[in-house]
Amino acid sequence: MDFKEKIRVIQDFPQPGIRFKDITTLLKDGKAYKAAIDSMIEQLKGKEIDLIVGPEARGFVVAAPLATALGVGFVPVRKKGKLPAETIEESYGLEYGKDVLAIHKDAIQPGQKVLIADDLLATGGTIGATMNLVQKLQGEVVGAAFLIELTYLQGREKLKGLDIISLVKY
Repeated sequence: MDFKEKIRVIQDFPQPGIRFKDITTLLKDGKAYKAAIDSMIEQLKGKEIDLIVGPEARGFVVAAPLATALGVGFVPVRKKGKLPAETIEESYGLEYGKDVLAIHKDAIQPGQKVLIADDLLATGGTIGATMNLVQKLQGEVVGAAFLIELTYLQGREKLKGLDIISLVKY
């Protein structure tokens, strides 16, 4: 399946010059959404994974179904102030701003093998911050999985040595 055909591109959102890749058009197509998750699962076969971590909010729609399909736990990473229990935090830069991510202190046990999953790899800021959170909790990041990779922003360069899969590249 050509997943690129299922992703809508919106010019000048959320600000001028950004070509936003809108995955809601893929998500609403049940067959395409399932095929995308199945394709990612196929690429993850044989990888030892204990947990899948997904940054909010669109990362949840990738990470949670992957975790369910693989029979492993899902850990949400949220914006600062959104998780109810004790957290640790990490600042990061976006392609058009800055923010802070948080994870529960008890979300990952030392030595657990963690896959990070999100909808998009852009500059690598969100994933780098998520990796730092996992590592602070002594988890081992074993890879990252994305629906989309914006290769021209070179986010992969910030994640050197990490096993990365992405379904669609722009």
